Amino acid sequence: MAGVTFFTMSVICFAFASVGTAKEIKLTYSNFFPPTHIQSKLAESWCKEVEKRTNGQVKIEYYPAGTLTKAKQCYDGVVEGLSDIGFSVLAYSRGRFPVLAAVDLPLGYTSGLEATKVANAVYDKFTPKAFNDTQVMYFHAHGPGLVFTSKKPVRKIEDMKGLKLRATGNSAKVVKALGGTPVAMSMPETYQSIQKGVVGGGLYPLETNKGWKMGEVVKYCTADFPAAYTTTFFVVMNKDKWKQLSPDIQKTIKAINKEWIIKHGEAWDTSDIAGLNFFLNQGNEMFGLDAKESAKWKKAVAPIIADYVKDVDKKGLNGQEIVDFTVKTMDSIQ
Repeated sequence: MAGVTFFTMSVICFAFASVGTAKEIKLTYSNFFPPTHIQSKLAESWCKEVEKRTNGQVKIEYYPAGTLTKAKQCYDGVVEGLSDIGFSVLAYSRGRFPVLAAVDLPLGYTSGLEATKVANAVYDKFTPKAFNDTQVMYFHAHGPGLVFTSKKPVRKIEDMKGLKLRATGNSAKVVKALGGTPVAMSMPETYQSIQKGVVGGGLYPLETNKGWKMGEVVKYCTADFPAAYTTTFFVVMNKDKWKQLSPDIQKTIKAINKEWIIKHGEAWDTSDIAGLNFFLNQGNEMFGLDAKESAKWKKAVAPIIADYVKDVDKKGLNGQEIVDFTVKTMDSIQ
């Protein structure tokens, strides 16, 4: 009898162990930011939070610095299952996400938290079909993108003429509208390109000076806030993997996503301050624009917004409605 009892208990224990193992879900997360960057640390902490709140049912293996998929491959990598979750830049897939591209327009952003809230509001309002091949977790966006140069200071719009600056997506259009020549490249490529003189600087937020050490290779910053743009980042999950999660786990992840939207936005602003300090501590110089010069810059980038409306209309979308909602949302947050 004792033997039967021992055997029975062994079977029960094995059964429970098998059930526990079956419930454990392993996912992979790809991100191009280096592990030391605050945005990478937030992505990794999101993974740990998911594991914690699902009581270990979901475990996520995190791959920073483009070690699983590169920045430009990240979205398709999620669609194709090369990674289960991906975090990268929408602008690296130019023309693919027309609705969210409105967020990146040079609307005069003042903070990363503002831009982040705008990006998620635009998605929630229009739920673009372009994202139907993934499960969107959330979006976030950096603080005002400004002009940085390595050799030639830009104090007025005429100084932009002939400058080759790193820029992607809508920021490339900003460079062109201001008289410069945009050169497309991912952020990991930019440091050496500036250092070697391939480009004379770039358009990016203040945080990049420390986060990507760009403050070591540039010397000047033009605080062109009236023409400031942002760049929208996505965090998406493979559609099939999402469907495999239980409703309770999905609900838990959605709750975490809402919290991390704010964390990312606040982190962009905190790191902008750190980036500015890093930039200035290198002995670099930052200067602003007076009212007259600001008006010139704002006027120069205005056609970008008008062209966006026309291009989006051709795709069967209401471009003006998207822009109006984006601007209205931004103004309400400011």
